[in-house]
Amino acid sequence: MVPCVYDMGDAEWERLIYQLRSGDCTPFLGSGACVGTLPTGTALSREMARRWGYPYGDDHDLPRVAQFGAIKYGDAVHVKRLVCDELDAADPPDFLHPLEPHGLLAEFPLPVYLTTNYDDFIFRSLKAVGKRPNVAVCPWNKDIAYAEKLFSNEAGWNPQPDTPLIYHLHGNLQDPTSIVLAEDDYLEFLTSLAAEGVAGSQRMLPTSILAALTRRPLLFIGYSLQDWTFRVLFRGLLRAVPGINRRRHISVQLAPSLDTSKADVKDVQRQLARYYEDWRISIFWGTAEEFCMELRRRMGSMP
Repeated sequence: MVPCVYDMGDAEWERLIYQLRSGDCTPFLGSGACVGTLPTGTALSREMARRWGYPYGDDHDLPRVAQFGAIKYGDAVHVKRLVCDELDAADPPDFLHPLEPHGLLAEFPLPVYLTTNYDDFIFRSLKAVGKRPNVAVCPWNKDIAYAEKLFSNEAGWNPQPDTPLIYHLHGNLQDPTSIVLAEDDYLEFLTSLAAEGVAGSQRMLPTSILAALTRRPLLFIGYSLQDWTFRVLFRGLLRAVPGINRRRHISVQLAPSLDTSKADVKDVQRQLARYYEDWRISIFWGTAEEFCMELRRRMGSMP
């Protein structure tokens, strides 16, 4: 196995640690932050494909498998409930473990946490350290309750380090109708995002979230730059929120899985890094756990 390449330099680590400690950072959590606790998207997709008798060869593709389930049962919400039941059965991680990403992020004075995950792990981790988080779900479809209080920007929804806001872009387990799961859901989400700011359209991104996206650098944990979902999401955000690339972001990435007889992992990593340079994203090559270990080591807080 080719070892991961850690391309972040000392200056980037110094900048990130300062931003985390001062609250000048917005974490953006994906499914890779839950590895070892929840099934991966591929594992979940294959399990649901087995149960539903999915007949095609791409049983690793959860949006496509979920779309098949919605067609089979004639009820997309039923399929979402089945997936939510599967995820909700898992035990939460140990937030006190020094290398657990949610627990580590909860230690910093951050006012906003963005996530495309359905779980409530970041909420639980914040509660565990004595904070009082608020939770809101992005109203990407008309069936999701619209948080008028959040979008009116009242004082009660002004995120602070002790009362941070967790914003679920792709829904959460508490409301299965809210989750972005099947192909149709992703298309509707992106269509709604493209209409953000158009007169007469329902807003998806309140003022506090726009500020978190444009005024603070983003720390992506649990995504893959090669993943279609991430690329489409980030491109959609770039169009809807042009100021998102004012700051320099960091993304924690697994090294590409390659046939090393045909390609050099380091070369591919450098190519990907150059490609995403236009998005002002610096890359840490490694797992979320490896990132947490290196971050704690550099902060001098490894046990």
